[in-house]
Amino acid sequence: MNDAQFRQLLNRFEFSWSGYRKVKKGVKKRIGRYMTASGYRTMAAFLAELEQNDETRHACELLMTVSISRFFRDRRFWETLEKTLLPKIIQRRDEKISVWSAGCACGDEVYSFMIVWDRLSKTCSNLPGLEMTATDLNPTYLQRARAGIYSHGSLKELTPEIRSQYFRQKPGKKLFQVKKFLKKNISWRIHHLLSDPPGRDFDIVFLRNSVLTYYEEKLKKKALEKVLSRLVPGGILIIGSHESIPFERPDLSGVEPYPYVFSRTAEK
Repeated sequence: MNDAQFRQLLNRFEFSWSGYRKVKKGVKKRIGRYMTASGYRTMAAFLAELEQNDETRHACELLMTVSISRFFRDRRFWETLEKTLLPKIIQRRDEKISVWSAGCACGDEVYSFMIVWDRLSKTCSNLPGLEMTATDLNPTYLQRARAGIYSHGSLKELTPEIRSQYFRQKPGKKLFQVKKFLKKNISWRIHHLLSDPPGRDFDIVFLRNSVLTYYEEKLKKKALEKVLSRLVPGGILIIGSHESIPFERPDLSGVEPYPYVFSRTAEK
């Protein structure tokens, strides 16, 4: 599959060439293998089938999902979340904090948050309950997330102390599994970010390195509007460090010094 053919495929889904540019090699390989196994000899024939067959379209979209992450990606942000942002939210919540990791991939981000929450539980005397909703379109990624097994490279941002406290190394392998207590209060769900959100009244929404990277402008706006409809006033939205909000939202204000963290204010 050459780049021109890949662009045709991206256009059919309204996906972004610039977003896929750095990961196109692996995605093209997956799609190419699928096309060969399914008997599609040309991109034109495959595109025609995508128009007619929802099952094929869904299978292709799953193959185009990308899972590139690691624990505590953008380390300084996680330190601010633990020391500043979360304590402020906790102050105004007596019963429960609701968090949504939208496009959670293989769970690195979800468990990063759970580590932060557990660390806070040791210093905060009145910690409210936690409800974590973790969603992704790809069921294979969710299966890996539930298992909670990661390579050493995924843990490179962790100190030896945190790694030993929250992970156990698999015997004879350079793989690490999150400890069972870290999996509590997590609801894993298959979800498409263009469909209705999996709940309401979220205090924190992670929307990092997913739709704002891989979708074209029209789909970005549609997905983001749906996500923000469930973020409570005073709640925070976290996007990828190299992403931006594609349209003006007067009810969103930046959280210094991070251009990718936003607080939702009450609409006037």
